[in-house]
Amino acid sequence: MRLLSPGKGDARLSILIYHRVLPARDPLFPGEVDAQDFERQMRLVQSSFNIIPLADAVRALRNKTLPPRAACITFDDGYADNAEVALPILRRLGIPATFFIATGFLDGGRMWNDTVIELVRAAPGPLLDLEAVGFGRIDVASILQRQQAISSLIGKLKYLPLQERQDRIDAMCDHASLSLPDKLMMTSGQVRELHGAGMEIGGHTVNHPILARLDAKAARREIAEGKEALEGIIGAPVRLFAYPNGKPARDYLAEHVGIVRELGFDAAVSTAWGATASDPDLYQLPRFTPWDQGANKFLLRMGRNLLKRAERV
Repeated sequence: MRLLSPGKGDARLSILIYHRVLPARDPLFPGEVDAQDFERQMRLVQSSFNIIPLADAVRALRNKTLPPRAACITFDDGYADNAEVALPILRRLGIPATFFIATGFLDGGRMWNDTVIELVRAAPGPLLDLEAVGFGRIDVASILQRQQAISSLIGKLKYLPLQERQDRIDAMCDHASLSLPDKLMMTSGQVRELHGAGMEIGGHTVNHPILARLDAKAARREIAEGKEALEGIIGAPVRLFAYPNGKPARDYLAEHVGIVRELGFDAAVSTAWGATASDPDLYQLPRFTPWDQGANKFLLRMGRNLLKRAERV
């Protein structure tokens, strides 16, 4: 790893993304990390990389003083299990992390994709009848069929305009008449807890829209209001941002990079795979998620990512 990421002028920064850290394995999503997996992965990264706060990495990239094998840990969206499950592990291991939070779902909200997931999970089966709202009758007799149903519904909804997507989801919920969980996301108190524990809090808009599907005024409002809300919660500046969904040229455009810079953020991260090389764009820092279960394959994936040049707009 030292050969692949020697530091300073030849720096390469690895930034990992997580979303949820479950207390126990979820049969519907067996690949999602639970507490045991997450701690094992953090120990692996700690054994081969220098894990530093993302804000420190940004300053070091600007000054060309990044240490060898530098890595950062980040979380997206603002799930309650980040505070309940991940934070104790991070504190025990002495690992800093950055949490990018969509403020519109705090304190009892639920992200649209989780509504789809929990709707399919709660369906009694063997069929989920969504014909009245345009999605037909969906087989949910087995775990595999439920996984396929979730993937299909999310794929159909993801790139709809924000209001149309929410209207379709509301119609699905009204039609299905199922009880869904309302404590998946953080409370404002948990955001303050993370900040008080020395973790970084970053902006991630209000409603997690695909910025490329909004007009410039609406995109600016989403980014600015999310930043303002978080600063009100933690009583400190929010200087880092994550583009929702985060694919360059598909989910965000050059104009959104400009908006983030104009609003006073120091840096922003995408979800383009790769490592930050010697010519960084601090407003398009790449991130990735190594999914391998075995230790050797996990670290090999980390090494391969160091060699990949990331896409950007």
